[in-house]
Amino acid sequence: MRIAVSGSIATDHLMAFPGRFTDQLIPDQLAHLSLSFLVDDLEVRRGGVAANIAYGLGRLGLTPLLVGSVGPDFGAYEVWLKDHGVDTSAVRVSDTAQTARFVCITDQDSNQIAAFYAGAMSEAREIDLAPPAAQDRPDLVLVCANDPAAMIRHTRQARGLGVPFAADPSQQLARLTGEEATELVNGATWLFTNEYEAALLAERTGRSREDVLASVGTWVTTLGERGVRIEQQGKAELLVPALPCDRVTDPTGAGDGFRAGFLAAVAAGLPLIAAGRLGCAVAASVLDTVGPQGYEADPGRLEERVRAAYGTAAAEQLRPVLGLGA
Repeated sequence: MRIAVSGSIATDHLMAFPGRFTDQLIPDQLAHLSLSFLVDDLEVRRGGVAANIAYGLGRLGLTPLLVGSVGPDFGAYEVWLKDHGVDTSAVRVSDTAQTARFVCITDQDSNQIAAFYAGAMSEAREIDLAPPAAQDRPDLVLVCANDPAAMIRHTRQARGLGVPFAADPSQQLARLTGEEATELVNGATWLFTNEYEAALLAERTGRSREDVLASVGTWVTTLGERGVRIEQQGKAELLVPALPCDRVTDPTGAGDGFRAGFLAAVAAGLPLIAAGRLGCAVAASVLDTVGPQGYEADPGRLEERVRAAYGTAAAEQLRPVLGLGA
């Protein structure tokens, strides 16, 4: 399966705060916040949701087409992605703006405060999916968080090209109107959210869960340490428990890792429960490392994780997609 991943490409500046954000909040002063956190660590990592997912797909043996806009500072990052199996031929380079920046502070409870500078990402709306689709037609277009106009354009173009698409609006739901969110979701073969985003999607669109399910093929909702919920209209929901993690080094990008693992299994024609399990295994690998592209996705280690969490039959089912043979 050829997957085009449209969305943000960014550099992540990740910091660790050795306390709790909640301890710094004074209830009767919330209207006048002025906070500064003295952090212990700073890690500068490659990120952006589309790049993170494309990296994961590349590590799992696919050759995803990355669709996004970057600045002239992208050179070393592009080499990294190509070295890990990502096709960057549809990436647009801005003449004026730098690659987007994600700045995030994580406290000891894994709560996060973040800011995102769009930079060159705002020019992603200029990218046309038709040329890459004509040259090497994708089997699926994944539309992730990006410049909102780009998200709308690429969703419409996927529909126009007759290519199935997956909606993954994530952080941009806060920026979208109800009409925009509805357009991004309607007709999606796959809809990805976390639990909070599922509630926000309902609030933004004014639609019930049943209404949303009626408009998409499969709705996949990540539930953090509780795993993932997979829903289809008229069918019983499927719950896949998360893999146990002894420690969480950095939660950034775990959801992107899940999507990579899930879609890699889907691309291999595996059932939904197997896709959920591989997604959870990749997400656990992300949690073990700092930064969303710091993990190795070693096939043997992933199989070992799945075997320990879900049993031998589950691990055997995933061997082909992990390149370990039947």
